[in-house]
Amino acid sequence: MSETPKKKVFDFSLLRRIFHYVKPYRFHFISSVVLAILLALITPVRPHFIQLTIEKATGKATETPIILKWLFFNTDLNDATKFIIAVTVFQVAFLFIETALRFLFSFLTSWLGQSVVKDMRVSVFRKILGLNLRQFDNTPIGTLTTRTINDIESINDIFSDGLIQIIADMLSIVAVLAWMFYVDWRLTLISLIPFPILIVATYYFKESVNRSFIKVRNAVAALNAFVQEHITGMQVVQAFAAEDREFNKFNNINKKYRNANIKSIFAYSVFFPIVEIVLAVATGLVVWWLASIAVKNPAINEDLGGKLVSFTMYLNLIFRPLRVIADKFNTIQMGMIAAERIFKVQDNPDFTKNTGSYNPAVLKGAISFDKVWFAYTDEHYVLKDISFEVKEGETIALVGHTGSGKTSIISVLNRLYEIQKGSINLDSVNISEYNIDRLRASIGVVLQDVFLFSGSVMDNITLRNPDITKEQVIEAAKMIGVHDFIMRLPGGYSYNVMERGSTLSLGQRQLISFIRALLYNPSVLILDEATSSIDTESEQLIQTAIDKLISGRTSIVIAHRLSTIRKASKIIVLDKGEIKEVGTHEELLEKEGYYSKLHSMQFENKKGITV
Repeated sequence: MSETPKKKVFDFSLLRRIFHYVKPYRFHFISSVVLAILLALITPVRPHFIQLTIEKATGKATETPIILKWLFFNTDLNDATKFIIAVTVFQVAFLFIETALRFLFSFLTSWLGQSVVKDMRVSVFRKILGLNLRQFDNTPIGTLTTRTINDIESINDIFSDGLIQIIADMLSIVAVLAWMFYVDWRLTLISLIPFPILIVATYYFKESVNRSFIKVRNAVAALNAFVQEHITGMQVVQAFAAEDREFNKFNNINKKYRNANIKSIFAYSVFFPIVEIVLAVATGLVVWWLASIAVKNPAINEDLGGKLVSFTMYLNLIFRPLRVIADKFNTIQMGMIAAERIFKVQDNPDFTKNTGSYNPAVLKGAISFDKVWFAYTDEHYVLKDISFEVKEGETIALVGHTGSGKTSIISVLNRLYEIQKGSINLDSVNISEYNIDRLRASIGVVLQDVFLFSGSVMDNITLRNPDITKEQVIEAAKMIGVHDFIMRLPGGYSYNVMERGSTLSLGQRQLISFIRALLYNPSVLILDEATSSIDTESEQLIQTAIDKLISGRTSIVIAHRLSTIRKASKIIVLDKGEIKEVGTHEELLEKEGYYSKLHSMQFENKKGITV
């Protein structure tokens, strides 16, 4: 798998789009920035007061700070003991206030990140719901899952552990440095002598960790895809005794993931000791400079001990954010890469445009295809100049070899794909003029491979629509003769069908899909090979359900078993995307053409081999 291309840390066009989602929460964002500034300004306060305390304790002349005079109502604090007690009380109170502010800052930034993530995830999933099925044909499901969950979670890191925190850390460093220069600019310059080493180390650390993180993300994506695919296809793996071979593949992918993580760990293991060494050198320089002053000027009227303690604390306040600032830059960079991926999904132009406004209360179900051409990719047409009509309440059948275009016809009818040429009308109105939700609600589809969600039978029938009652479900089930079958399941309508309906047979899944179609009462019903690969007993039950379903509504039936479509008022025979024959069962047999050959291939073989 190729590495994700590097992205500039501050790509302002991407940041602008990300911050578009911050607008509803601008108060929280502004509050967090204000807190970042406030925390930066108060960072040097505690070391400064410790310096004052040491100076007072050693008898060096110092003026009582105005804030202490104000807090202690102008009490005389010239006495060293009183001064130290006052400073201690102030320090404790200040520590509680600073802790509360840091908690509020951390909570606000995390809350902001989670809120933005929630809104972005909703936006991305809404976009995915509207994509043309062509996108799902070409894009692995795992990729879209990663975009919706993992990549968006990286956006949260930009807020909770990235941009605002970097601003806060940089402001804190600037505030501390400014105060250090104010206290003693020469000592400050001396202490900053080893900083170029730290800057160079930080740069190489950032680059190394960034490369490692990209490899880790690619490795974990490969690992997730492999595990998901093989758990889903475990039946095939075990059936072909491929457990050892697939385990070895997993082991190799897992090793790549481990190695990528080790490279990242190595970078951290080198960088943090370098930071500690630079801090130690800076502290040593401070000690050396102050000691040299004390030796040269033994009678100096200045408390060098107070400066030593305070500058040691200042250096720690500078180095503490510097330890993690490079890591936070990588967090932003990975968030920007994730944002780029997410916005590629959101900017995808290949989605079904719901520009139609026609929304009739009742549809009759008359269908007309007029010179329709359709291709999944480029101009490799799978439907070529298709024209036919279906009258209101009429049942037609589509037959033909695999790949002849049967399923493509029903896919373009409910606008799962857009046609390139021609027109499709429903009740003499072009389907593009319909509100897409109204169009699809009016067309019920029962597929050969019925997809059931993890949940109860009731949930899969109603699709968790609160407007459908259990009484309506039972009535529909009885109407098509399925109620008794459901009641034989453990728990009846509460029976958990598990993921993809794995605990039910193919025929049972079909029967549940029939109830679902009947409840939504579509004007047009499409049955896509609904009796394919089903045993004879199930087929009889399903055929009875089909007869009741198609009664009184326009129906299009796709079937491999030609015995199931004899009652169709019209049969359309397709081959390589073109209509070859149209007529009733008897008329087509008399023509001795495509349909007759299909019929002979099935019924001359006693086992009923399908085409």
